[in-house]
Amino acid sequence: MNLANCKKDEIVDRFNFVCVHGHNGLAHPNCYDQNNSIKKKIAFLDIETTNLKANWGFVFSYCLKEENGQLIKRVLTPKEIKCGIYDKDLLIQFCKDIRKFDRTIGYYSARFDIPFLRTRCVYYGLDFPMYKEVKHTDLYDIIKRKFCLHSKRLQVVADFLGIESKKHPMNPSVWFKAMAGDEKALNWIITHNIEDVNTTEELWAKVNNYARITDTSI
Repeated sequence: MNLANCKKDEIVDRFNFVCVHGHNGLAHPNCYDQNNSIKKKIAFLDIETTNLKANWGFVFSYCLKEENGQLIKRVLTPKEIKCGIYDKDLLIQFCKDIRKFDRTIGYYSARFDIPFLRTRCVYYGLDFPMYKEVKHTDLYDIIKRKFCLHSKRLQVVADFLGIESKKHPMNPSVWFKAMAGDEKALNWIITHNIEDVNTTEELWAKVNNYARITDTSI
């Protein structure tokens, strides 16, 4: 659990609480939450990047979509690209935004989004969440284990399950213009990013009951 999101009184209450397993609410946060009807804050995560490797590229944008709630988003400005700031300030904000949630959910995210974000943050010396600070679930693993499709790509899965997805697909011309700091191209990318995170939320609603959701750390 993320103690940074807890008030002092709640931390004391968790410490004094004893669950059926004989542990307090800090050691067994799920028991405490269930006993006190506390719902975890979940966000759906997706990023767009210039490259598939973090040492050869940077983050264009990120979206954190609260479950049935608000959208938190950030995209690079033309100035940040042209002045060589790139994704540093964006990632500073990301590290603050992600700590507003107990769990993030993405698609192929444990293999790409999370490692890419962590790599860029460590490169800049930023405060990326540590082990066990925020939980993470990768929907790709549920699709891979529980469903039988010719392809596990998010677009294929969404189309098959009747989920409306991308109206702003990526193409090389948009990508290259965005890398050069073109504002219109950057706006296209954040729109594409929003569409992906909305698709992920809809997919989660359809398939999450078919697998045990583990407490894997980000």
